[in-house]
Amino acid sequence: MILEYLKRSTNVLLASHKNPDGDAVGSSLALGLALKSLGKTVTVYNESRLPAVFRYLPEVELLTQTPGCIDDYDTAVILDCGDLSRIGNLHKSIENIHILLNIDHHQTNTRFGKARLIKPEACSTSEIIHDLIMDLGAEITTDIAFAIYTGIVSDTGSFRFSNTTRKSFEICADMVEKGANPYIVAQNIYSPYSLGRIKLLNMVLESIEVSKNGKLSLMSLTQRMLRETGTNAEDVNGLVNYAKHIEDVRVAAFIQEAETQAREQIKEDETLYYVSLRSDGTIDVSSFAASFGGGGHSTAAGFTTLSSFSALKDNIMRLADAL
Repeated sequence: MILEYLKRSTNVLLASHKNPDGDAVGSSLALGLALKSLGKTVTVYNESRLPAVFRYLPEVELLTQTPGCIDDYDTAVILDCGDLSRIGNLHKSIENIHILLNIDHHQTNTRFGKARLIKPEACSTSEIIHDLIMDLGAEITTDIAFAIYTGIVSDTGSFRFSNTTRKSFEICADMVEKGANPYIVAQNIYSPYSLGRIKLLNMVLESIEVSKNGKLSLMSLTQRMLRETGTNAEDVNGLVNYAKHIEDVRVAAFIQEAETQAREQIKEDETLYYVSLRSDGTIDVSSFAASFGGGGHSTAAGFTTLSSFSALKDNIMRLADAL
């Protein structure tokens, strides 16, 4: 059904979750380029600024923070989002686009949209998009190959995470055959840290707390830290893994104070926070995230919440009791 809707579409809006990771960027860009090659008018939208580490991608200027008039689109494709609200402030407007398609690999997907292509067994949304592009009959160019390779490498942690499969390697090998350069991707994704990010890392490491039983670690980041180090949201990516790598820790949590506070804030001591959760594979953190309205995978999940810091920290620390 997704194929038929895409084939009949003329003006397509692609959107993924705000604060995009490599899979969100790679899957969106790959599908956008493929649809353009088939004669579609395509806009690839994200509420957030493109992280600097992905600016090496060919044709990355296709991504925009300004989607234009929503009423002009006959089709919207939401990529790598377990819930429509994750695309940000425009989710209610985009929901009204006549054909709303949902393509994702998160097991907690809320199954929104007129048609859905949801494969939790896929290592990434980029893997799903690879297969979809093949089914559409579009050519996988070097530019598309770079995007798909980037998405898979990012979401598998360079093939270190448990979602890595034989198919992950097979697709990436084919993408290299089609022109994706692993060295260029690695040099950019794992580029040298700026001095500001090193200082930020030092502050975040100082914030680490470990539960009494040693099974849960928690680290936090405030807007003050970003201001003092001259860094921004782009420099936060991957920091949660430092807490995950502590010996004996089974679950790591990263609490990040949001840059823009919610209009629905009603109490003086409440703040909007993004929370990222990582598991060693023995604990399903997606269920915990879902209890806060979030979602994700069993080993990597997250949610957004309006709370005081102390109350949020206490709620997360209680998770340690079950570990």
